[in-house]
Amino acid sequence: MKAIQIQTLGGVEGLHLVELAEPIPRRGEVAVRVRAASLNFRDLLVVKGQYNPRISLPAIPLSDGAGEVAAVGPGASRFKVGDRVAAAFMPGWITGPPTDAAARTALGAGGTGMLAETVILPETGLVSLPSYLSFEEAATLPCAAVTAWHALISEGKLKAGDTVLTLGTGGVSIFAIQFARMHGARVLATSGSDEKLERVRALGASDTINYKTTPEWDKTVRQLTAGEGVDHVVEVGGAGTLSRSLRAVKTGGSVSLIGLLAGGTAEVNILPILMRNLRVQGIFVGSRAMFEEMNHTLNLHATAPVIDKVFPIDATAEAYRLLESGEHFGKVVIRL
Repeated sequence: MKAIQIQTLGGVEGLHLVELAEPIPRRGEVAVRVRAASLNFRDLLVVKGQYNPRISLPAIPLSDGAGEVAAVGPGASRFKVGDRVAAAFMPGWITGPPTDAAARTALGAGGTGMLAETVILPETGLVSLPSYLSFEEAATLPCAAVTAWHALISEGKLKAGDTVLTLGTGGVSIFAIQFARMHGARVLATSGSDEKLERVRALGASDTINYKTTPEWDKTVRQLTAGEGVDHVVEVGGAGTLSRSLRAVKTGGSVSLIGLLAGGTAEVNILPILMRNLRVQGIFVGSRAMFEEMNHTLNLHATAPVIDKVFPIDATAEAYRLLESGEHFGKVVIRL
């Protein structure tokens, strides 16, 4: 079978297309014929050696993939051959709160990765795909979509009439816009591109802000919300944008801390968190139960994930470079 391996760390030059023996599922496992996989910012950090410098090489990358069951091992009964499935980001996190043990099962960072034609996974770590989605669309869900769902729905308890601020136009932010609109919330969105902001408005954002021409975007957010601020911020920038996010959220509101696009370390004034009763919640993807709940809602609404471009597996390096450029809108997908 074909697979992509990380053979050296430091950049996309360490990615190589290889031929490997077809794996066979053991007790409780399922062999998944992967049809498509998608990239997340984490995958860039992995191949650069910034996520897990001690990763055991060679390693198959990517946490997100979708395909069909090719074979089932002894005792596996949740799925049958031919079923359309995706892997949960952490196959060991089934339900309830996260644990250290569950976090260690995360895909694509040294253990099992999804960028291979056949992948062996525990049957308990798989979910059925929404019936209307293609494999390419379904491959976008395990990390970005579940993260947005966890932040706004499972943790944020989003309700109709709430106001949500999203930053940028990567996968998590686009899914957050779609879920917020699905639940009757108002969306304010930022981007450094007027063209992308136009596309965001087409997805349902009522107000948009170009953070390059309006660097004090937190003040604009307050102006657009009658001086109050938003109920929820989907914070994908990290340390570089957190201070403004804290100023953009209303008293008693929540900031879901998800990404590190603008850096991982900075001095942050914690006084607003205390004095305005703010909630800052770290979000590390989500459980299989969240994934299944999200898929049920997606089936009801038939909402299509936003894909920027689909690459063949032998153009994996180009897919990584597009993600690294920040020029994408939505998800970058690799077809196997």
